[in-house]
Amino acid sequence: MKEEIIRVLKKSDGALSIYDIKDELELNEVSELEELSTALRELEDECIIYHSNKDKYMLLENSHLRKGILRANKKGFGFVQIDNMQEDVYVSADNMNTALNDDIVLVEITTKLNIAKPEGRILKIIKRDTKNYVGEINFKNDKGIVVLDDKKLNIEIEVKKEDSMNAVDGHKVVIELGKRINNHKYYGKVIEIIGHKNDPGVDILSIVHKYNINTKFPDDVCEEVKEIPMEVLEEEYRGRKDLRDVEIFTIDGDDTKDIDDAISVKKLSNGHYELGVHIADVSHYVTEGSPLDNEAMERGTSVYLVDRVIPMLPHELSNGICSLNPNVDRLAISCVMEFDSNGKQIDYDIFPSVIKSRIQMTYKKVNSILEDNEIPNGYEPYEKSLRLMKELADILRKEKIKRGYIDFEVDEAKILVDENCVPTKIVKRYRGAGENLIEDFMIAANECVATHIYFMNLPFIYRVHEVPKEEKIRNYLSFIATLGYQTPGDIKDTSPKTIQKLIKFLEDKKEFKILSSLLLRSMQKAVYKPENLGHYGLASKCYTHFTSPIRRYPDTTVHRLLRTYLFDKKLDTKTIRYWEEKLVFVAEHSSSRERASVDCEREVEDMKMAEYMEQHIGEEFEGMISTVTSFGMFVELDNLVEGLVPIKDMNDFFHYDEERMSLTGERSHIKYTIGDRVVVKCVRASKEEKLIDFEVVRKL
Repeated sequence: MKEEIIRVLKKSDGALSIYDIKDELELNEVSELEELSTALRELEDECIIYHSNKDKYMLLENSHLRKGILRANKKGFGFVQIDNMQEDVYVSADNMNTALNDDIVLVEITTKLNIAKPEGRILKIIKRDTKNYVGEINFKNDKGIVVLDDKKLNIEIEVKKEDSMNAVDGHKVVIELGKRINNHKYYGKVIEIIGHKNDPGVDILSIVHKYNINTKFPDDVCEEVKEIPMEVLEEEYRGRKDLRDVEIFTIDGDDTKDIDDAISVKKLSNGHYELGVHIADVSHYVTEGSPLDNEAMERGTSVYLVDRVIPMLPHELSNGICSLNPNVDRLAISCVMEFDSNGKQIDYDIFPSVIKSRIQMTYKKVNSILEDNEIPNGYEPYEKSLRLMKELADILRKEKIKRGYIDFEVDEAKILVDENCVPTKIVKRYRGAGENLIEDFMIAANECVATHIYFMNLPFIYRVHEVPKEEKIRNYLSFIATLGYQTPGDIKDTSPKTIQKLIKFLEDKKEFKILSSLLLRSMQKAVYKPENLGHYGLASKCYTHFTSPIRRYPDTTVHRLLRTYLFDKKLDTKTIRYWEEKLVFVAEHSSSRERASVDCEREVEDMKMAEYMEQHIGEEFEGMISTVTSFGMFVELDNLVEGLVPIKDMNDFFHYDEERMSLTGERSHIKYTIGDRVVVKCVRASKEEKLIDFEVVRKL
């Protein structure tokens, strides 16, 4: 009934009464009218349709109301992010209607819909994203007062002594929000004590809890793990291709313990290349619907922080029986592909296998062979294979670039910490031939698997990256034009090749790294969907995630689907209908948990960078202006630490030019714009607030 109502309202030019909808659906029975009335109420509660004061119905998207996520500011106001709207909706403090940061809300847009900076008021909290919050508790007169870590939550929480779990002053706690006392005050209950704020690692755990990331596995999961054998059993070899005599090995980071993927290569007699990508068969051990599977789905992904990994699967699996460790038998799903000398895929096979990795290689040592021609001890038997792999990877990369693959070349920071998790050094992550080689091979396998299932026309989960919005690209081109860079080409052509050419045009400019980062922000976010919408950034028509099932739940799901469709041949209507329904949830939930993981990782990095700069107050550094705003400018240091130069602390009155993103001094006439090199001094840094302030010493 709901789908039929939505179909009728989509066809309508205006709002319809319940009687109009009844006539369109040709409903006459009393029971049918009651069902219609119930469905309309539910659609209204779900904020899919709007019920006007004139007793008419229309789709919410056709009204002056919108559903979105509130991003609150610590000063009390906020912005509502709405899908398919270019600008966020500003909501003043008076119009917040008790909504909190990250709430899903119904907002009434009070200005014209097409205005550049729309404003609105919150009518309803549709869903509170979380009822649990993290903060520091201190007691006064047997009453606990919790100051929340998230300053955007402009509220105070009061905890009764009996609801405090015997917490003491300075404890970081997880709070369950209770009744509202007034606009800015709530009752709360301590449901977990993280630890004292001064204990090593508690700072990171506080952020982890903020994003509802589980750090402990439930008892039923631990019990299930005890029943899983930690070596491959004799009966598990049956029905698998035995590849233990094939030269297979892994390449990962120095400290990697959860090894998902292994590779093999050989040159065929016809001059073609045979590439084998062998992925840990996690779904063999993590059976659907088990406690282990339910917990893995809830987590969605492993989370990689500066000093720890919070795994999707218990260590017994992620570092043990599922990990493709060297010199032990392991179960895998293999994708073996044949490529010609131009990188065109000629043939492939996907099958369950058993493998034995010869050696656990590291990127650093592989790079010493491929880049410096130096062979580390123990790598001598594999030099020929590595050089053949590099040869094939170069061919595959050339083919990807030819079709439009976009490399934004955005640097990443690596934060080194001591035994107490205090940052000691921040460096750029190095990306060499070994890292690129593995990326190229994994992309090839992911495309191969996705394309195979796509042409079988079966339910599947895809990794999609949609075409960027034309307006965002137009705004970006307008901005770089203000810097004096006129780019050729049609701005309506938003194909990957166009963006690729744009990056090529910018790569020799002094501010390339900043401009590349800004261009990346103009792109859509990659997500999981049960529909194949292609992957724009990879210029791939069909893509999935198959190669990391130890640390990503969508990959585990892809393995499960391969077993269902290809190995067990379950293609009946009931099975297909089941996966059609389930994959909608898996895709949406996995995308949500991925966002939480990325946000958590970034917030931990911001905190550790601020903690690092606390040790360097008063010191001078070189950097580049990365962003210019009305309240100051951000400067990114060469080690990727970013801080703000507040306009109020600049010794002049500076005029802000929004279009050119520049600041110009009224007396000095000094002009600062994106890409300018400057020397700055660190004048303030706060680990708690995750903020760094600089002052400009001189412009370079």
